[in-house]
Amino acid sequence: MSDTRTIAVVGPTGATAGGLARAILSDPTDRYVCRAISRDPGSAAAQALAEQGAEVVQADLDDYDSLVRAFDGADGAFCMTNFFVTFSAEQETAQAANQARAAATVGVGHVIWSTAEDTRRWYPLDDDRMPTLPGGYKVPNWDGKGEGDRFFAEAGVPTTYLLTPFHWEAFVDGLGAPQPGPDGVRTLAMPLGEAPLPGIAAEDIGRCAYAIFQDPARYVGETLGIAADHTTGDDLAARLSEVYGEPVRYQHVPAEVFRELPFPAADLAANMFQFVAEDNGYGERRDVGLTRALNPSLAGFTEWVTATRARMPVHI
Repeated sequence: MSDTRTIAVVGPTGATAGGLARAILSDPTDRYVCRAISRDPGSAAAQALAEQGAEVVQADLDDYDSLVRAFDGADGAFCMTNFFVTFSAEQETAQAANQARAAATVGVGHVIWSTAEDTRRWYPLDDDRMPTLPGGYKVPNWDGKGEGDRFFAEAGVPTTYLLTPFHWEAFVDGLGAPQPGPDGVRTLAMPLGEAPLPGIAAEDIGRCAYAIFQDPARYVGETLGIAADHTTGDDLAARLSEVYGEPVRYQHVPAEVFRELPFPAADLAANMFQFVAEDNGYGERRDVGLTRALNPSLAGFTEWVTATRARMPVHI
């Protein structure tokens, strides 16, 4: 009888879960099969995973029955949602419930739920220190995930709750990329003050998740917060200058000013950074030592900058 075990991976064509899929597929021991769960198995990204050896199956997070079929026979499942696909915290919470129920129905032995803080625990809706956003959320892209935690507990699924930090890739090819200021200098503008920002390479999130799956008895029922470094805005900007091949400066923007900036979801981003910057334990919950124990090859920010600089053009 084969000892090979199957891990079902939700969102394998994205940054976070994609790192887990690649970690499984690159393991020379072949102890685990990667079952890549995609809304569109025919997409180029899904087909690329299939070519690397993944078992690609179709499921939709809004369709409970499709998740039951996708999870059936899996020993483990990496469950997640993406607010920036739906822009609905309510839908994220419903998708969490679907994944929890489906995993319980087919008897998945170990789930990792990629979650976040429900910031309303620290800032109730009537707390005017942080504005309440439409729908009754403070930071909807986190609150919906945190609210989803209870469904895994209620379903009785053996679950590890994984708190992730910011992806450094977002500062190069994502929404966090520094933009040229009025004088042409790239500017990393955030309402962060002097607070350190926990961060990690997306690939290392996947490697940490893979390590957790390999030791379920140790991590089931635990909430694990991971990070590779805690870096101030000034340090982020200084090292990103090396990636961009030109100066990058950090500019603190007060949250109340940032909320009024003319770009989509500025109010959400302001609340998010305010939550990180204020003393509520966000950084303390993301432990570099734990992360390195899970993933001894963990890249700190300096190492990530060096590797990223080597693969980027001189000027982006």
